[in-house]
Amino acid sequence: MAEAWMRCTECRTDIPYGAVYWECSVSTCNRSRMPLYFCSVACWDSHLSTVRHRDAYAVEVRAPTREHWQQQQAEAAAAPPPRAMPATPDRVNAGGGGASPAPRPMPQSSGPVAVTTRKVVGDASPSSAAAVEGNVTLSDVTDKDVLIVVSKMKKYIKDRSGMNCSDSVADMISEHVRAVCDEAIRSAAKNERKTVLDRDVPRARR
Repeated sequence: MAEAWMRCTECRTDIPYGAVYWECSVSTCNRSRMPLYFCSVACWDSHLSTVRHRDAYAVEVRAPTREHWQQQQAEAAAAPPPRAMPATPDRVNAGGGGASPAPRPMPQSSGPVAVTTRKVVGDASPSSAAAVEGNVTLSDVTDKDVLIVVSKMKKYIKDRSGMNCSDSVADMISEHVRAVCDEAIRSAAKNERKTVLDRDVPRARR
């Protein structure tokens, strides 16, 4: 087994050199002081439930090889420290005495060279890949539970019309609710979101 390069931020599983890992698309999760690494999309998804980003996706990245990583660390250690800003300007504008600030040194990067190959919204299943394209594949639900409160449905019909209501109506209305949920899922996937919002739900017909 290859020696570990990093550890997963969530489950602490070793990420070997040259292996595929995942980053969060949100820039604050990739700061140089404390970058986050995930061994799988499931671990990224667990992180997402904690930080509650509004719009985020998992980015597939490949870890550097051992030789590349050692070279990066050596270059970072040998790099000179950033120069302090001079107390007096080292040059003057030709137009009349205004000081021109010294250029700020570029920071040295010691992190891996990340090659983004794809992004995933949600888990790494085929349905997620389809969701990125906007054509989400919905899984079959074997347990067709009643999705409404039957007593409240019957009360609404009674109060609205004075009619009684058969119990079988709840099954048919649940099918309508499932269809509405499916439309909302497709809308969220089309917009590359993992969260279904109220604007994804189609308006009720009257």
